[in-house]
Amino acid sequence: MTDVKISDILGILPFPSLAISVREKISYMNEDAVQLFGGGLTDRHYITALRHPNLLEAIDATLRDKKSRYVRYQGTIANRDVIYRVTCNFDHKEHLILFFEDQSGLEDAIQMRRDFVANVSHELKTPLTSLIGFIETLQTAAKNDPAAREQFLSIMKNEAQRMDRLIADLLSLSRVEASERLRPTQVVNLKDVIGESIEALTPMIEKSEVKMKLSLPKTSSHVTGEYDQLRQVFMNLLENAIKYGKQKGQISVDISEVYYEPKLKKDALSIAVKDEGPGIDLIHIPRLTERFYRIDPHRSREQGGTGLGLAIVKHIVNRHRGRLSIESAVGIGTEIKLLLPVH
Repeated sequence: MTDVKISDILGILPFPSLAISVREKISYMNEDAVQLFGGGLTDRHYITALRHPNLLEAIDATLRDKKSRYVRYQGTIANRDVIYRVTCNFDHKEHLILFFEDQSGLEDAIQMRRDFVANVSHELKTPLTSLIGFIETLQTAAKNDPAAREQFLSIMKNEAQRMDRLIADLLSLSRVEASERLRPTQVVNLKDVIGESIEALTPMIEKSEVKMKLSLPKTSSHVTGEYDQLRQVFMNLLENAIKYGKQKGQISVDISEVYYEPKLKKDALSIAVKDEGPGIDLIHIPRLTERFYRIDPHRSREQGGTGLGLAIVKHIVNRHRGRLSIESAVGIGTEIKLLLPVH
């Protein structure tokens, strides 16, 4: 293999690649490799450019025994850390070839899975530990105490319901993620979805003594979507507004038409759900749609929250090719706005 052929091959590869000659000098770097390591390194000894100890050790060993090796390498591109799986191959003539395959997405997915399992385990372990403790107490110290029995059974019921909600939300999130790439095909009237959601939440609305203010367009409010999923979105948003909004305050739902929304590149409906609650500090807003992220974990659990509601909302909105935004100010309230393409 000649240098010309090496440049022809490495030049079209979609990831950083470079060649090192048997003289231990860099003979070719494609554009991605130049972006990763910098320019002006051709014809220089590889040690001056590739300073990662594990990588240098793998190169040195491959130059000696001509056997292929793999090594992990962390580089930086555009101020972003990137994890690479580096393949060291000798072409059996005069060059050692390095291929840098970006593994950041895979490693992020693995870490996300670990975090998810850890969070689920924690969320289930807490009520389970509580249930086990109360059961043991009922079997021993409170065995013949009717008052204690009624109190403990009430708490046990709440803990069991909490686990039931968590499992239901986990299953819902799994279904939503599985169908996220499938575009919905139904024609859905948002007025009907929101009306049904408010009706279902009437007992909670009456208990909190909040007022619902609706601003609906006189014209059509139809979108292409899946009715049940959109109902789940508004149930989540309205329930959050009731739980974390102002007692005896007002929740407003405003639907308006947007002619040619640049983000969607078509006409859209804007749906804003606004409460008069204590508001949210700006540092929390970017993370609100993360799974299990809570601003106040204790209050969220007391209110029956699982930490998955807005994550579910985000995935459903993505499936409907829409946009989700959250605006809030401490002491004023929170507004969650959806943009959905019109039918």
